[in-house]
Amino acid sequence: MGSKTRKAAAAGRSSTSLPVSVLVSLLVCLCLSRAEDSAMEDIVTEKKAEESHRQDSANLLIFIMLLTLTILTIWLFKHRRFRFLHETGLAMIYGLLVGVVLRYGIHVPRDINNVTLSCHVNASPATLLVNVSGKFYEYTLKGQISANEVSDVQDNEMLRKVTFDPEVFFNILLPPIIFHAGYSLKRRHFFRNLGSILAYAFLGTVISCFVIGLIMYGCVTLMKEFGQLGGDFYFTDCLFFGAIVSATDPVTVLAIFHELQVDVDVYALLFGESVLNDAVAIVLSSSIVAYQPTGDNNHSFEVSAMLKSFGVFLGVFSGSFALGAATGVMTAHVTKFTKLRDFQLLETALFFLMSWSTFLLAEACGFTGVVAVLFCGITQAHYTYNNLSPESQDRTKQLFELLNFLAENFIFSYMGLTLFTFQNHVFNGTFIVGAFLAVFLGRAANIYPLSFLLNLGRRNKISANFQHMMMFAGLRGAMTFALSIRDTATYARQMMFSTTLLIVFFTVWVCGGGTTQMLSWLRIRTRRRVRRAVLCPCVLLSVCNVLDGGEQRSTKHDSAWLFRLWYNFDHNYLKPILTHSGPPLTATLPSCCGPLARCLTSPQAYENQEQLKDDDSDLILNDGDISLTYGDSAVTSESSGPGVPRQAGPTSSDEALDSELAFGDHELVIRGTRLVLPMDDSEPPLQLPPDEGAAARRHRD
Repeated sequence: MGSKTRKAAAAGRSSTSLPVSVLVSLLVCLCLSRAEDSAMEDIVTEKKAEESHRQDSANLLIFIMLLTLTILTIWLFKHRRFRFLHETGLAMIYGLLVGVVLRYGIHVPRDINNVTLSCHVNASPATLLVNVSGKFYEYTLKGQISANEVSDVQDNEMLRKVTFDPEVFFNILLPPIIFHAGYSLKRRHFFRNLGSILAYAFLGTVISCFVIGLIMYGCVTLMKEFGQLGGDFYFTDCLFFGAIVSATDPVTVLAIFHELQVDVDVYALLFGESVLNDAVAIVLSSSIVAYQPTGDNNHSFEVSAMLKSFGVFLGVFSGSFALGAATGVMTAHVTKFTKLRDFQLLETALFFLMSWSTFLLAEACGFTGVVAVLFCGITQAHYTYNNLSPESQDRTKQLFELLNFLAENFIFSYMGLTLFTFQNHVFNGTFIVGAFLAVFLGRAANIYPLSFLLNLGRRNKISANFQHMMMFAGLRGAMTFALSIRDTATYARQMMFSTTLLIVFFTVWVCGGGTTQMLSWLRIRTRRRVRRAVLCPCVLLSVCNVLDGGEQRSTKHDSAWLFRLWYNFDHNYLKPILTHSGPPLTATLPSCCGPLARCLTSPQAYENQEQLKDDDSDLILNDGDISLTYGDSAVTSESSGPGVPRQAGPTSSDEALDSELAFGDHELVIRGTRLVLPMDDSEPPLQLPPDEGAAARRHRD
């Protein structure tokens, strides 16, 4: 009986332990399967990350190859002296070709794992948490996809990969371009035409903005009547479009002007206007965005809101200007009162970082980085440059010139690419035609009326041919593109961006490519063609005296009285405070400021008090700078004649100003006994007296 009971108990235990063991084994298998699934998910995630890395590398390689191909083609064009197409136009063409290939030639196979689910929500969240079998996954919003593109998600993803964040342009590509414009500014001709440049850049840009805005508003109203608008388009949107397309970037024209040595005044007017009106356009567009009327209708006209926007314009511009100038002054003090010039690498690195940080600091403070970095570049060129070592001076110039070249060509290549890779283009024929007409009329309203008013007070008039050339040279470029691509969320902004691309293409290819022909048609003077005259040594000195004394322009009466007042203040106080140049502060400040003057004046200032060491005055032709070589001897031109000794430097601030702003119309190059005189085609060849001509021929023979 007892054995039967024990057997029954053992059987019961064995029967109860069997389900437990099965349950344990199932749990173990489940854990193992989950571990395997987790490992497989990790492997898949790693593979996707590796594929994404390879694709990103391939996309960057595309842009590197575009720049490489552009550089090689530029060399070929320069070697063959082709001027009908500039490097920026080439970059855009190559970008277009690559965009066509990416859009229509390459298709990524569909991923069967992509799942499309419908979820009815009132708004599109920036991030989305998805619960998949108890695991939560975070998804980020990349953009809207139209209903007919749902099946081409992979192709859209590939095109989206080659589309950069607009902040890349503003924070990385634009700063070196704008800084280089200020750092390489030729102050001599810029300040001689300062009043006209400010009028074109400030008043002209505002006029162009409102003319374009009004014309486009009429065009949009017409489109509404015919039912061609697919979304909202307000008057403020039209003004915003007028602001962004008023930013000129005649890089193509200026490059040709520089190569052909076009008249310096028209070059200074175009360059100065393009430098400053970029800053005005970006602040003006920000002020239009800040226009916020009270009430339900946010797009109605209200005087208080308009005055507030005007105050925003003045506040942002003045604050950005002050911030950029302050950063330049700070860098000048650091380079003046430290021994960084003994370590050229550290000196160049500090200069680079301080200059670039100006842009980011202004943006972080709510100002405009473009304005800040522009005036930082002008301040650095005027003050800090003189404190740098010769090696750092060369390095900084070459560094920012290289960055400007690469960034500008990258942007123009990307313009061509985005014509096919951007997925939300809105092209409307009526809007495009109206935009081209508005841009033309806005430029005309800027140039011709202001030129008429400026000529009333200018000693050196802006001729009609110069005005026509400035009208023709109003190209749109990097700044217009960057402003238009920064916000493409709405229907109106998408239409603006698509139309802006076409405007940039047309102005760069047609207007930029036709610059040389336009110069010939308008008969604007160039000094590219050179005629050679052979002179004997006996007349070299007389030619120098003619060029130095008779042909050199005097800018004492051409320069504005306001600038002369500023120059005296800068020469006597700012230059000695921020650099090693100029007279010592102990000689210019009152005696009560003696301790402060001795503290701020460097020892080098006492050594250079007889002359102004201004190394950043590029191409300034001072007395005696023309050196003529004959055999082993050198003849130096002097304004006072061959027998009068030349002074060590300007003896007064007025003479220093004339020396800094003066520039001869002729250039001399001597090779052996050959004198090269760049002349106008309209000038007659140089005729020598019979005796001197015969002596020259005998010497040549």
